[in-house]
Amino acid sequence: MPRQRPTIADIARRAGVSKVAVSYALNDRPGVSPATRASIKAIAEEIGWRPNSAARALTRARADTVGLALSRPARMLGTEPFFMELISGIETELSARGRALLLQVVADPAEELEVYRRWWGEGRVDGVFLADLRCPDPRIEGVVELGLPAVAIGHPSAAGALTPVWSDDSAALRDTLTYLSALGHRSIARVAGLPELAHTRLRDRAQREISAELGLDEPVVVHTDYSGDEGAHATRRLISSAARPTAVIYDNDIMAVAGLSVAQEMGLDVPADLSLVAWDDSQLSRVVRPSLTALSRDIPAYGSHAARTLLAMVTDGSAPGFEDTAARLVPRGSTAAPRTGAQGSSPTSGLRTRPAGATQGGPGNGLGG
Repeated sequence: MPRQRPTIADIARRAGVSKVAVSYALNDRPGVSPATRASIKAIAEEIGWRPNSAARALTRARADTVGLALSRPARMLGTEPFFMELISGIETELSARGRALLLQVVADPAEELEVYRRWWGEGRVDGVFLADLRCPDPRIEGVVELGLPAVAIGHPSAAGALTPVWSDDSAALRDTLTYLSALGHRSIARVAGLPELAHTRLRDRAQREISAELGLDEPVVVHTDYSGDEGAHATRRLISSAARPTAVIYDNDIMAVAGLSVAQEMGLDVPADLSLVAWDDSQLSRVVRPSLTALSRDIPAYGSHAARTLLAMVTDGSAPGFEDTAARLVPRGSTAAPRTGAQGSSPTSGLRTRPAGATQGGPGNGLGG
């Protein structure tokens, strides 16, 4: 009876490593230490392993698939319009070119990087997207070490060596704060996203700097997890304060809709007592009453641009970054001049950030990108 051909699984079992690690070592790809690589090659030689010609042909072929792993709660993907619209734009571009998207929801960024390592080692993807850039972000160095083509969906300042696709959040905030200032608002708070995300930090800094330029009160920023529950809780804290703001900007429209409900529940007139602005402009912003003033952008086009950039990297080996159009302010019924004598916050000594559950006036730890 002929002896069975040795396989990568046999080598992995002998070396006490994964099949992905064996694949990296035998193909001289980054991702394993020099000592592990030498050990794996020695075992392969010892047991007489030889590469299969059909497998080698498959390795050289493209997967015609790109990947996106998201470390967000799966329950939020079904309710947050931004990611659904972004994915729809990515899918539209990919399907037009005969490519597919491999999507997985993970628990945290470390698991996300492990998913990318596995996909790349198994030849399941030609490249990946990195969303929700962090400060710092170990995923960036990880995919660079792998040699994995990747596009960072986020500002160049946080993208490291990766090719970025981004829009200018500072310009969008400037338009919003200038508009609210022209209406007569001086105390403008923001219900923000996760503080570890790069785009949240950029917005925090831009709000502080632009508010100072416009002579507005020092802004209060409440960090949350982007959910409607957290948005409602943050709004209730803000408007229960003795130094209630006259306007609130929300980092997504789910939180803005929740904030509108809380304001009405607490007997405030929107917009006479409190003006509200939503970041992103899905149908949610338009079906409520009053309809929400919003920062509107073409999110499917944003996804399409990211997909086009990644496919260019896969095909050509590199691609330039792409700056998308900044969100534009669309005034609607939720903003107006503040009521004469409306309560507002008094100037404070600096930008204050609080988690949604913090008490009014107390500094927060920044956790509710």
